[in-house]
Amino acid sequence: MIPVGVEIKETEVEPDDFEEMKRFVRDYLAASVENEDDGGRMRWYPWHSADYRFNHILNVIDLGADIAEAEGADVDVVRVAAAFHDVAKLEVDQDVHAEAGARIAREYLRSRGNYPESFIEEVCGAIVDHSYTGDLADVPLESRCLIEADVLDKVGANGAILMVLRMGYESRTHMDAAKMIDRVLERGRDHTDRVVSDTAESIAHQRIKRVQWLREWLEEEVSRMDADGVTER
Repeated sequence: MIPVGVEIKETEVEPDDFEEMKRFVRDYLAASVENEDDGGRMRWYPWHSADYRFNHILNVIDLGADIAEAEGADVDVVRVAAAFHDVAKLEVDQDVHAEAGARIAREYLRSRGNYPESFIEEVCGAIVDHSYTGDLADVPLESRCLIEADVLDKVGANGAILMVLRMGYESRTHMDAAKMIDRVLERGRDHTDRVVSDTAESIAHQRIKRVQWLREWLEEEVSRMDADGVTER
């Protein structure tokens, strides 16, 4: 039984409609690479490919929804904003990709479905805000949830594996792994210092702990690797 006086908010986005949004974003990212004569800038790095960018978006959707639900934010706004937040990442410069993504999302939402203008503007506002580098207490709750989800995807096991992939592309050996994992830990701690919600902090600490375990295992198992990750040649 629902308590008297509790407002029940109906979802703005039906499951099928959200799946269609994700397909649109995936196809848009793929087309962004295909439309460039040189295959796109630095596409040989895994995190600059359409596949990686779309997977990152899916991760941010899941993280953002979890944070939004726990923190009392509008989950629909956060999920849709997360879906579009990096849609323009592969076709425009980094410093304008948030604004470009908001324009794409606005056009999509206005042309498909019957979404309230207020909902569209909240979504687009969060997309623009996701590149904000200041105090997260200064942005709306939904924007904060999206920003926290975005930075948390770079923390933890996912970040560690991406760094290992980078080692291969840079022709490094496994003997450099501890030093590279240290970079993931440093970045993770920086991101943890930035997030403000209890939910995001809890996720960040859990993910950092996983990377710390990996770092300790490397030091224990790789011969001639000292505590600073320096190897004897």
